[in-house]
Order: sequence, then structure tokens, then C-alpha cells
Amino acid sequence: MTDVNWDDLKLFHIVATEGGLAGAASLTGISAPTIGRKMLFLERTMGRTLFIRSQQGYKLAPDGVILFERVQHMRRTAAEISQWHGDAFSLPIVSISSNIWLMGFIAENTSAIRGSDDAFRLCCKHFGPDDDLTYRRGMIGVFDASPQHGNFAVRKSVTVNYCAYRSKELAPTASAPWISIGTEVAASDAEKWVFRNREQMIHTWTNAPALLPRLIQSGAGKGVLPAYIGDTLPGVVRDGEIIEELAHNLWITVNDDDRHTAEMRVAIDRLAALLKRNERLFEGMQAEPVDRQSPVILFPRS
Repeated sequence: MTDVNWDDLKLFHIVATEGGLAGAASLTGISAPTIGRKMLFLERTMGRTLFIRSQQGYKLAPDGVILFERVQHMRRTAAEISQWHGDAFSLPIVSISSNIWLMGFIAENTSAIRGSDDAFRLCCKHFGPDDDLTYRRGMIGVFDASPQHGNFAVRKSVTVNYCAYRSKELAPTASAPWISIGTEVAASDAEKWVFRNREQMIHTWTNAPALLPRLIQSGAGKGVLPAYIGDTLPGVVRDGEIIEELAHNLWITVNDDDRHTAEMRVAIDRLAALLKRNERLFEGMQAEPVDRQSPVILFPRS
């Protein structure tokens, strides 16, 4: 059997509701003879009599009554789908992606990037070492190095410094144990630093980098963190100076075709401003050591 055309079913519903061709023609702008031919074709396609025709108009036949009820249900479902689609896609999406550390910082500061009245939605994503921004649209990447290939617009941002950290309760001795990121997941130089330089002192490791701050807080050992994470971690202090060899800039990166859209320009400018306002935090250059016992607002906007 030939599939029934949804447009013909909608036209059938109008004819049935109006009780004839004239009313349907007035509503649709389609001529009455054309509508009549479409209804005959619909009946032949379905192999059912849908209307009882008379000089008084079109009255639904028994099969027409059944079809009318089903078309009404289809119309309600279509309206619900349209509403659902409109609710989900009424605003464009701006995605921001980076490593687990920086995305934690951005997650705590989304109000600095998207306000309640902004005409876009914000998505925060973890971007792993095997991910590729080349074919991602609507995404802002914040990377440790500037991409060498691809159609990207790049903006240089703040410098990130790294230090070793330990719990206040852990004695600052040379024999203190270390915590490492597992070699199977370590991607950046900072994540590899401990097993490259303190392998014999590693007593604890994890394949989930997000757990490293909690392990350090617990007193399991010393670990390397970005200064903007370690310096704001309650109960944790630095163990030594900044590790100069790990310092790097952040690079705000976006597909060159995307940067011209209004929502992307707004998000990029606000992200750049957020990082700039916290430049000294990223550099690890606070005026005095951080030793907090309770959560605070880590990155206030100026």
C-alpha cells in the first residue's frame, strides 16, 4: 500500500472539520476542485470510504470517523514535538572545553560568562588529549599550547604555574611520599612530572586526575597541582617553589568561522576577561600563602 501523505491527512482533517470543500478552500487557499481530487485520491490510497458526499456537504463515513480521531491524535503529538523541539533549540549553544582543572574553574564562574538574559546556552565540556577541535562548531577550546594546524582563531591568555602541595598535617620532610597520576592516563607534562622525577617516592596514584586534590588533602602524600587549584585548596600548603619547567600559557582557541557569531564573540571576550582578572591566581603570585579551613568564593569578579 502506498504511504499516506501527512499533508493530505491534515487537509482531510480540515475538510471534516469544515464539513465540506468550500470551507476548506477558504481556510487553505486551495481550490475546492483540487481538494475534492485530493480526498478521492486519499480514499483510493487507503482503500476506505471516508466521506458521505451530498449537496449539504461532506459527512464522515464510519471509517472517516476512525481516521479523524487518529489524525487528531497525530496533530496533538506533532504539536507536542514542535513545542519540545522549540524549547530545546530556541537558543544557540556555546561550548567551552578544556582540561579537568580549568573546567572546574570555569564551572565555578559561569555567571561571568553567561548572564540570565543572554541569548545563548552554555555547555561545559572536558576535552581530553585525544579530542580534536577541528570539526567542532560552536566550541571554545582553552589549551596549554597554541594549535599548529587548522582554521583556528587563537588568543593568548594567562600563564599557568604549578607547585607541589601537601596537607598541613603531613610533615615537610624529604622522605614524604608522593602521589602520581597513573601513567596510562597522564597527558600533560604536569601530570607526568611526579613519575618522571619522584618515581621512587610514589606511594599512591590514581587514574582519575580529579581525585588528586582530595588525596593530597587526606595526607596521602605530596602532589603537583596548578597554582590556581592548589592555592585555593583548604588544609593544603605549598611544598617548595614554583616548578618553572611546567609553566605555560593558556590559549583560547575557536574555529575561525565561528568567532564572528554574536554569542561566540560575547563568550570569548568574557572568558578572556575572567582569566585576566585572575591572572595572579593562575601565576601563583598571591601576596600571602593560602590556608583556608572552609569553602569560600574562589574567583570573585572585579
